[in-house]
Amino acid sequence: MTRLVTVSNRVARPRADSKSAGGLAVGVLGALQEHGGVWFGWNGKTIHGEPGDPVLEQIGNITYATVELSKPSYDLYYNGFSNTSLWPVCHYLLGFYRYDRREYDEYRRVNAFFARKLMPLLQPDDVIWVHDYHLIPLASELRRAGVTQPIGFFLHVPFPDIEVLRVLPVYAEILRALCAYDVVGFHTDGDLRSFEEAISTVELGGIEQADRRTQSLNRSIKADVFPIGVDVDDCQRLASEAIETKKVKRMVHHLHDRDLLIGVDRLDYSKGLEQRFHAFERMLENYPANQNGVSYIQIAPATRSGVRAYTDIRHRLEQAEGEINGRFADIDWVPIRYLNRAFDRPTLMGFFHRANVGLVTPVRDGMNLVAKEYVACQNPEDPGALVLSTLAGAARELSDAVLVNPYDVDGMADGFHRALSMPAGERRERYDSMIEVLRRNDITAWRTRFMDSLLEVTEQLRAAS
Repeated sequence: MTRLVTVSNRVARPRADSKSAGGLAVGVLGALQEHGGVWFGWNGKTIHGEPGDPVLEQIGNITYATVELSKPSYDLYYNGFSNTSLWPVCHYLLGFYRYDRREYDEYRRVNAFFARKLMPLLQPDDVIWVHDYHLIPLASELRRAGVTQPIGFFLHVPFPDIEVLRVLPVYAEILRALCAYDVVGFHTDGDLRSFEEAISTVELGGIEQADRRTQSLNRSIKADVFPIGVDVDDCQRLASEAIETKKVKRMVHHLHDRDLLIGVDRLDYSKGLEQRFHAFERMLENYPANQNGVSYIQIAPATRSGVRAYTDIRHRLEQAEGEINGRFADIDWVPIRYLNRAFDRPTLMGFFHRANVGLVTPVRDGMNLVAKEYVACQNPEDPGALVLSTLAGAARELSDAVLVNPYDVDGMADGFHRALSMPAGERRERYDSMIEVLRRNDITAWRTRFMDSLLEVTEQLRAAS
């Protein structure tokens, strides 16, 4: 029987309260539970000295196999090349880009380490599914070690245009590494086109560009679009349960019947939070009737504490919040509440259910599941309105959101006001259209379509042997 081996930078071990699991974890766990198998990756701990063998934990038909990383490896591989080279390049944010050869060398070494520790866990009939930009070279490392099983890769961030990708001195090596996979998945048609253009215009050595077939393994690469989704029913259930909890009731009480705009994002420069704060300020300027009538809650838990850029953006957001509140606040009204902390998923679903407007305005994003979760949590009879950046992958599917350009502060301010003042009939029409898309492309469809493609490769290899 075919077994699934999933590999990701971090392993999401199940919690006592499984309702806290996010979209990626839900999709991967669903595939693992269906096929049985192994989830392999870093356990989130750094040590001094060399890491040992994986720690194995069996829960049901899933084996969780986790390894530690040394502190220097983490700094160079994760905070370094992954998040100061690849991340800004993939998000077209070259002002945050930096390249250091030592960081790239460690990125390759960590991928080789992952491959070396994974090898003893593999069985002949396994299929392997690798996730995200941290582990692009993993397949090439496994192939070098003799692995012939089908290997798929899904990129959860945008794939940049070749002219942007070229700023990486090692871009051709990255492309060669991607061509060691059997199936490569992206969120959008634009990402797929960028990938196809990149490998068609670059000399890749061992790749025959006409059919993208690796000479050594006689494998064809299937590149396709697999837009990730959410569990709509689960979002709705969590939202309906959470509206009766103390946290959600406290939040509603302190609104004092004002309209609520909400944003929930990781604290990251790609999320467009500074622009969003200034757009909210501009809305209060241009549409003064909203003053003392709306509140904006921005939840942005800290992330990647070892990267200077993330410390800087936190300070700038705190300063912007203070300036806007100092300018507009009244004795019974604070325009912005900026919360630099995490909330559990059920509470967030309850917040989404209550919010009149959801703000999802990244300057670039692969998909953005917050946009989909916000829509899924709405009351069908009286839904809120979604304001969505045209530069998020979700905008390709949720075209009935209020679409805005995150670099246009006045345009975003107009979009915020339009969403707040939208008639109920129009809100319902937009919601009905978007919820239909969400159900068609939900989290189960995402993992099923990808697994079907990977299993198709398995059948082809068996037929050829």
